[in-house]
Amino acid sequence: MNSPYQTQGASHRLSGIVLCAAAMVVSAPVVNAETLRWARVGDALTLDPHSANEGPTSTLLHHIYETLVRRDTDGSLKPRLATEWYIDPKDPSTWVFKLRPGVKFHNGADFTAEDVVASVTRVTSATSDFKGLHTSVASATAADPLTVRIKMKGPSPLYVQNLTNFFIVDKGWIEANNALAPQDFKAGEEKYTVRNTNGTGPYTLVSRDPEVRTVLAVNPGHWDAPPKVTRIIYTPIKEASTRVAALLSGEVDFVQDVPVQDIDRLSKTAGVKVSTGAENRTIFFGYDMTSDSLISLPGPNPFKKPQVREAMALALDRDAIRQVVMRGQSVPGAQNTPPFVNGYSKALDAYTRPDYQRARALLAEAGYPNGFTVNLNCPNDRYINDEAICQAYVGMLGRIGIKANLISQSRTLHFPAIQKRQVDFYLLGWGVPTFDSQYVFDFLVHSQAEGRGGWNGSRYNNPELDEKIRSLATETDLVKRNATIAEIWNTIQKDRVFLMVHNQLLAYASKDRVNIAVHPENQPSMTSVTFK
Repeated sequence: MNSPYQTQGASHRLSGIVLCAAAMVVSAPVVNAETLRWARVGDALTLDPHSANEGPTSTLLHHIYETLVRRDTDGSLKPRLATEWYIDPKDPSTWVFKLRPGVKFHNGADFTAEDVVASVTRVTSATSDFKGLHTSVASATAADPLTVRIKMKGPSPLYVQNLTNFFIVDKGWIEANNALAPQDFKAGEEKYTVRNTNGTGPYTLVSRDPEVRTVLAVNPGHWDAPPKVTRIIYTPIKEASTRVAALLSGEVDFVQDVPVQDIDRLSKTAGVKVSTGAENRTIFFGYDMTSDSLISLPGPNPFKKPQVREAMALALDRDAIRQVVMRGQSVPGAQNTPPFVNGYSKALDAYTRPDYQRARALLAEAGYPNGFTVNLNCPNDRYINDEAICQAYVGMLGRIGIKANLISQSRTLHFPAIQKRQVDFYLLGWGVPTFDSQYVFDFLVHSQAEGRGGWNGSRYNNPELDEKIRSLATETDLVKRNATIAEIWNTIQKDRVFLMVHNQLLAYASKDRVNIAVHPENQPSMTSVTFK
């Protein structure tokens, strides 16, 4: 964006709620069966559907735009704008998608294969933050008004798994509004698509005040059955106590990000319901492990030394973070992928207990007997207790002589800084919507080239590993492919590319008459909401 969002706006408007929350007794006020007031810690970064590969952004956009396929709560793929899909039996490098007839965009334009072709072109553009999912695409063509053929650079049997966050845009609309390429979010570019929308989704945009309030109304011309929720008022509330107080006072009906310290209390509160479940998301620390020097530290880069990276791993007390910071709402681990993702290994996920004495000895061996000072960049409005996790690790690093200066800021600043490689040491979370390790490798491990490595803030560069990663997209022998995935993970763990902390657990809270299932991608859909 050209200027920072007003991140305090929503919480300031609701701050008065906190004053009376402690003495409040909830009596389950009547919920409007048409309007659902939805609060979470942060807003969508942008409304451009191909600009920011970021959870809250995609969650809101799924209500406005649609994808060819969708991920169900059980992890399976279901039809959306595509009614069927298959690999051409005569050409194993081509995917064929049959499109849903009778679908219209919000402006009344017909949805056709040409819109999918235009969306493929747009999502593979240089400024797209989703291009890493489409690096194997050679071309897309409209075989007829409701059939799209996507030609790959080679056989790509798992490509359809990459499409659950691939939003389809109206070709005529993006042409008319000079938006053929996505907004360059990390560069702060402004574009028509940042604040205006035209999807085929179940809701249309009524109004938007970034970081304050977004209002959506049901799309009367949507192809699917009408949802129970016909109006959505989406309010980002950064402060945890204010968010909870808003639910207790009746200001909101649903809180997506329940603070871990309030789960037990809310579970016992009359008129409130709490739902929990595992999220497809890991939380980890990354560091610049290849540059000769760091931005925040003169002289040689200590992260280049394997002993330093091992020392930092030995200083990380994951169990203490789980118990004290997360109140038990996390699953500690050492492999940077959730357990239900293809490529997960229980052996690689095993972690050692802290050993501060050994860590100090390793630092001395690396040439840092007195430690060193470095900046640690951390978001304070994205993940569960993100800033508190960083604060805890700062204390742990201090025990081995590493002084980490904590720089805590909104994710609107934090994420672009990582992508522009303006940070040395940082906290990041990562979900895997494809349920396959290739997604982790393409975005976080592969060097920044050929559309891959967009979130590789560690600057990790291993040409041999890059070649193996690229081979995954076109390998049809799944046994061989899984063996390659295992080899890649072994190298990643050996080099300590990631300093994994834990897998997140989710908690939703709502009025007890509102039924919202916990979604493993943390992408609840208001179309599935029911009321008692």
